[in-house]
Amino acid sequence: MYKEAICEMIDAGLAKLPADLIITNGLLVNVNSSEIYPADVAIYKSRIVATGDVVSYIGENTKTIDAKGKYIVPGLIDGHLHIECSKLSMTSFAKAVLPHGTTSIISGLDQYIVTAGLDGIREILHEIDGTPLKVFWGLPFLTPYTLPQSHVGFNVTAKTHAEVQKWPEVFGVWETVSEFIENQHSDVMKAIEYARLHRLPIYGCAPMTRGNKLNAILCAGVRLDHESYDHTEMMEKIRKGMNVLIRESSISHFLAENIKVITHLNPRLARRVSFCTDDVIASDIVTNGHMDKLIRMAIAKGVDPLTAIQMGSINSAEAYRIDHLVGSVSPGRFADILLVSDLVKFDIDTVIAKGQLVVENQATVFNFVPPKRSAVLLQSMKLKPVTASALKVTTNIKQTKVKALSLDVDFNIPFVRRARQVELNVQDGVVLPDIQNDVLYVTVVERFGKTDGTAKVGFCSGWKLKSGAMASSCAPDDNNVVCIGTNSEDMALAINHLAEHGGGQVIVNQGKVIGFLPLPICGIVSDLDPHTMAQEEEKLLLLARELGCDLPDPLFYMCCLQITAIPDYAITDLGVIDFHKQAVMDPVFKCGCSHGKLQTKCHD
Repeated sequence: MYKEAICEMIDAGLAKLPADLIITNGLLVNVNSSEIYPADVAIYKSRIVATGDVVSYIGENTKTIDAKGKYIVPGLIDGHLHIECSKLSMTSFAKAVLPHGTTSIISGLDQYIVTAGLDGIREILHEIDGTPLKVFWGLPFLTPYTLPQSHVGFNVTAKTHAEVQKWPEVFGVWETVSEFIENQHSDVMKAIEYARLHRLPIYGCAPMTRGNKLNAILCAGVRLDHESYDHTEMMEKIRKGMNVLIRESSISHFLAENIKVITHLNPRLARRVSFCTDDVIASDIVTNGHMDKLIRMAIAKGVDPLTAIQMGSINSAEAYRIDHLVGSVSPGRFADILLVSDLVKFDIDTVIAKGQLVVENQATVFNFVPPKRSAVLLQSMKLKPVTASALKVTTNIKQTKVKALSLDVDFNIPFVRRARQVELNVQDGVVLPDIQNDVLYVTVVERFGKTDGTAKVGFCSGWKLKSGAMASSCAPDDNNVVCIGTNSEDMALAINHLAEHGGGQVIVNQGKVIGFLPLPICGIVSDLDPHTMAQEEEKLLLLARELGCDLPDPLFYMCCLQITAIPDYAITDLGVIDFHKQAVMDPVFKCGCSHGKLQTKCHD
């Protein structure tokens, strides 16, 4: 990330070396001093070297951009993002978000690491370096994130932290899930100790964490969190010294609620709050924007434009301790600059990133060329074929009906799955799904060759499929193949199609593949142009609608079923997981009795 020599930059700052580019006649939005005033900007290579009067920096070959009538705004920072959920490669993702003013992101690249290991991460970091987008990488605190631990392609352990925290590309420890701190997981404790040694910040993941549990993770050194489910939870975190991020993703919409800490409680809290998207898909970016969208949303909720811009830039930079590199239009920082005609509308005319002109007059002028991929990134699917007979829920209970647990989408709280107690028919020892009552089969199949590939099957509700099945190998946190369906035959076809074609997302109906989005890079992303990816996402969404799904994004909701860090139930390649007990459970209750509470054993 540091390309220019220090002495060279000092000379550039002293105007002994002419600037490569200057911006003149603009109004500088100074997020450091909370001011807006006329100022010019001088850029040498990838860095800002002067603001204010820059006449002495002009040389014979210095280029000029006239910003008359425009505001000079710092590039925006997405403070927490799983890039891979976009299904876009790093090059394609950069092409998608840079026109929307996002010049830096903080990410764990966690889905790349669980699928391709450290060799794969090296390749991805090299790809990032070739784009104008900056990624500040936090090494995942552990992989997988699941409790109990499921199977992935690569495990980040304490041994990994001992070595990789020394890499210059590592800026912190990514998304340290609160349960692992509370349980004092040995590898996680060592990762935190290494971070103290290397003076790296600890990034948190603490959904619905308050009281003593919040105190505990703060005592462990967690610096910030992006998972507040309401503004009172966020306020408690701020009061206890946390930096907090407001999340507004493609399926989890928290900005309207959490912005209340500023608009309803105390506007002076804004400097402790920043923005992130967490998970975004291409169609959302293409249609609605990225970080620029969050700026506009905050302004619409009553936040002053300068304050909203601070929340989208310097606040994240300070929270992550990277404000000496990004977050403001200041000497020494990367030349990440937006030209904006109207701060309220926040329509971006020009984008400069790493000193390179990326967008001019709202047209992309940078040539985004993806690199060639190695076998490390292209051969991660090691899934053995599955049979329809293996994709059934079976029971030894000698009854025609049984009670079971179905993972039910909570429409009021994104990601959360509640328990739905259902009564299902049994035929020859097989517990059948109930399509009419929205009870489908769901399975996760390990795809890295770490196990025998035996599928664990449960039940889910909320998708309302009337026929067919859908599957995805892009599915955080583990990126094993997740599949839901009305019948085992279509589910087997969907899973095997992904295995045969190197991964992706697929929809099957009545024995035929009716929609397929290939994701050949690690089985999770593609080099498709963002607009093309958006079109492919729309095709799959329409097919899901035809089969009965009315969720906002049926495939995205399905892909999140493997996340065990969010209540109340999940499913991994180990089976159905009880979040509160952090244990595998049988989705079929052990007797036919009727109880007020869900359980796996009868206590009569």
